[in-house]
Formats: sequence, C-alpha cells, structure tokens
Amino acid sequence: MPVKIRLQRHGKKGKPYYWIVAADARSKRDGKYLEKLGAYNPNTNPATIELNVDGAVQWLQNGAQPTDTARAILSYKGALLKNHLAGGVTKGALTEEQAEAKFNAWLEDKAAKVQAKEAGLSDAQAKAKAEALAAEKAVNEARIAAAAPVVEEATEEAEGEVTASNEEE
Repeated sequence: MPVKIRLQRHGKKGKPYYWIVAADARSKRDGKYLEKLGAYNPNTNPATIELNVDGAVQWLQNGAQPTDTARAILSYKGALLKNHLAGGVTKGALTEEQAEAKFNAWLEDKAAKVQAKEAGLSDAQAKAKAEALAAEKAVNEARIAAAAPVVEEATEEAEGEVTASNEEE
C-alpha cells in the first residue's frame, strides 16, 4: 500500500486549518487516514505548526512519501534532518549521541531564528501603530486649527452685533 504524508484540510471557507496525516495515496484528500501526525495553521504569522517528529520519521523510514507542502513542513520542523541522521546511524557514520546532539543544536538554532522573526514582526507592528497615532494626531490638530478662526470670527461678529444693538438703545 503506497503511503503519503499529506495535508488534510479543515476549517471554514477562507480560514484553512490543516492536519498533517499519513494516508493511503488512493484515499480522498479529506478522507480516511492511517495516523494524524500534527496540525498546520497558515492563518498566523509565522504559521503555527505542531508536529510529532518521531512519528513522521517512523513513517518516512517505512517508505511514506511526503507531498511538496508536507515536505516543506517536515523540513521546517526538522523531521527530514532527523531521518537523515537516523540513516547515518544505521550505516555507522554517526553514533546515536552524536546524531541527537546535532539535531538538538539545529533545533536551538531554528528556535532562535523563529524568535527573531517574531520579535521583528512585533517591533514593526508597534512602529506602524505609533506612526498611525502620530498621523492621526496631526490630522486632529489641523482640524482644530482650521476650526478655531471660524469660531473667533463668529464671536467677533456676535460682539459687534451686541455693541450695535446697545448703541441703538
């Protein structure tokens, strides 16, 4: 039975949410699956990915073929690297400890990159919010300045009418 690691769509229209599943290649896109390996939410920035890396590696070692998008997700989370290192262990090129150390170092480096991206996004969002507030203040001050002379002229005219009516009496 040919097995594929692929995405199974859930969520409502315009708000996709995917499960990462190992399924028979002949089954429907959202049909029966063998095992749920994780979830992928592209609606957040950066995208939220939950993945059982060990389960994905087990399916890859048993011959499951990931689709293009699933391959990108597995690569992003390190499942393909872990599978590659496991192949090196079976061939005798690495020991289990060395492979685990390399994988953990890669995970730490990846976590630092993701943290930097999240910090950059939050900084950009805060900067855009501050600029919008400054622009709004400038517009409000311009409106107040434009309305002030009109009010002063109206009060001067009213004072002139009051003095003229007082003189007539």
